[in-house]
Amino acid sequence: MHYGSNMRSPRPGTRVLGVDPGLTRLGVGVVEGSVGRPLALVEVDVLRTPADLDPALRLARLAEGIEERIVRLRPDAVAVERVFSQHNVRTVMGTAQASGVAMMLAARHGIPVHLHTPSEVKAAVTGSGRADKEQVTQMVTRVLRLSAAPRPADAADALALAICHIWRGGAQNRLAEAIAKAGAR
Repeated sequence: MHYGSNMRSPRPGTRVLGVDPGLTRLGVGVVEGSVGRPLALVEVDVLRTPADLDPALRLARLAEGIEERIVRLRPDAVAVERVFSQHNVRTVMGTAQASGVAMMLAARHGIPVHLHTPSEVKAAVTGSGRADKEQVTQMVTRVLRLSAAPRPADAADALALAICHIWRGGAQNRLAEAIAKAGAR
């Protein structure tokens, strides 16, 4: 699945690459915009690796896909889902490894990385930190004015991360700037 295009100039705001990490399916979604203005989908996709492939090779394939998008789409920031403790240690390890690959690639390209918890993303996009996946998908579809919901959920989650960062990251940056300005007086 591959939606969108990067044929936009000049940029109407910040361009954020959202990464929903996973070893089998890794969602990557790019959203552009700013607080108080309509957001726009640039591109969304899900990178997949076969479960029977060596984990190092799976991470290498994910890295290639992420880096290709970083180079081609030139995001201003990368928003990655903060890995949280799960009952299945094997699943959380793969998720953490994929997250680390995305963070390392962003750093290599000089792009700031921001981590957002699942409940923070849900709250930003739906208004409730306890929203389910379908509610997140519905709001992502509405916010980006899409004709169809992005599928699978990894695609919608990557877009939700990017939306969350634009809406929350912008406010956090303005607050930090205001505090710094006040301290300089």
